[in-house]
Amino acid sequence: MTDPIRDSYLTFDAPCAHEIKVKDSRFIALGYPVSSEKSASEILSTVRKKEYAASHHCFAYVLAPDGKRFKYSDDGEPSGTAGRPIYQAITGANLFDVMIVVVRYFGGTKLGTGGLTRAYAQAAEDLLRRARIVETLLCDRLRFTISFSVYDRISKLVNRGGYQVVSQDFTDLVTMQIDVRKSRTAEVIAELTELTGGRIDVTING
Repeated sequence: MTDPIRDSYLTFDAPCAHEIKVKDSRFIALGYPVSSEKSASEILSTVRKKEYAASHHCFAYVLAPDGKRFKYSDDGEPSGTAGRPIYQAITGANLFDVMIVVVRYFGGTKLGTGGLTRAYAQAAEDLLRRARIVETLLCDRLRFTISFSVYDRISKLVNRGGYQVVSQDFTDLVTMQIDVRKSRTAEVIAELTELTGGRIDVTING
C-alpha cells in the first residue's frame, strides 16, 4: 500500500512576535513565514541589525515540503540550549516554511543550561500559540491543448473541481494551464483523457 500524497502543509500567515521575561532576561520571539535559505538569512540579518544590542540571536527554520531542509543556531549560548528547543517547537507544531528567531537581552542573572533550554522553548511555544496558522496547498501545474469541441466539457470539469485556471490561449485550438492539488493530479489527467477520447497530451510543470 502506497502512502498518500502529501499536498499541503501548515505555516505562518504573517510575521508575529511575543516576549517573555525570565529572571530579568528578556526573550523576544519573532516568527516569520520563509520560503528558502536565502530568505531566512535575509530575515536573520535584518533582526540582528534591528536588535543589535541583544546578547544573542538564536534561531531555527524548517522548510517545506518535507522538512529535510532546516537549520538552527545557539548563537553563542551553551550548545543545545537555544536553537534546538526552537526547532523542536516548530516541528512539534508540524509547521513548515517557518522561521523563529529568539532574541535575548541578558538581565544579569545566569539561568544555567536547563533554565536556558526551558526559556527558549517557552518563548517559541508561546509564540506558536499566538501565531495565525494557515494551510498552504502543494499543486502541480498541468498544461494541455484541446479543440474547441471539448472546451465546454473541460471547463465544466475545471470549475467543478475548483482548479485554478492559470492561463488560456485561444487560437485554432485552446491551450490551458491549470493548478491541481498533487493528490488529485493522476485523477484529473485520467478525466481529461476520458473527456477527449485520449486525444490530449498533458505536461506537468509542478
